[in-house]
Amino acid sequence: MSNRSLGLDDALYQYLLDASLREPPLLAELRRETAAHPLARMQIAPEQGQFMQLLLKLIGARQCLDIGVFTGYSALAAALVLPEGGRVVACDISEDYTRGARDYWRRAGVADKVELRIAPALDTLDALLAAGEGGDFDFAFIDADKESYADYYERCLQLLRPGGLVAVDNCLWNGRVADDSARDAETEAIRALNARVRDDQRVDISLVPVGDGLLLARKR
Repeated sequence: MSNRSLGLDDALYQYLLDASLREPPLLAELRRETAAHPLARMQIAPEQGQFMQLLLKLIGARQCLDIGVFTGYSALAAALVLPEGGRVVACDISEDYTRGARDYWRRAGVADKVELRIAPALDTLDALLAAGEGGDFDFAFIDADKESYADYYERCLQLLRPGGLVAVDNCLWNGRVADDSARDAETEAIRALNARVRDDQRVDISLVPVGDGLLLARKR
C-alpha cells in the first residue's frame, strides 16, 4: 500500500502538495497522528482525500458510504464537504481503530453526519438494502479487505443512484498488479476487480493514478 501518490519522486510530490493541497487543520492533525500508527500505510494520501472531496461537490453528494474507516480520515474528509443533513455511513470492524476517529468527527463538528457501524461491512450493506435504501446513495468509497472488493462493489452499485460514483482504493496496489510473479490472494482480487469493472457496461470508468490507484465507476 502507499499513502502518497505513486510514480512521483520526493521533490515533485512535495511540489504537488505545496502547489495544490488545501488540507484543513484537523485533517492534517489526524494524518500526522495516524503516521505513528503501526498500520499507517493504510492511511489514504491527502491529495486523494482532497480529490474525493472535489468529486463529492461535483456530483452534489448528500449520502455516502465509507467502507473501511481505519482512523477516520476519509469519513472526515467526506463529512466536511457534505451539506447540512448529509450522511456518511462508515463501516468498520474495529472499535480500536475507530475510537480516535469519533473524537475527530466531534471536534470538526460533523459527528452528526457520520453513522459508524461496527460490523462486517457486507452485513451493513445488506442491512441498508433490506431497509429499502437501494438507490439512495450518491458516493461510495471502498478501502477495506481486498478479497471482498468484488462483493463490496456489487452491493455499492445497488445502493447508488444512477449517476452515483464508486471509488475503490489501492487498485494499482503499489505496482503489484503489474507484477506477474505476484500471485497472493489480495493482488489477485484487485486484478479481478479491475478486469470486472473494465468490462462492466453498467458503469463509466476511469482508473486514476492518484494515491495507490483510485478506480472510479459512475453508475449509468
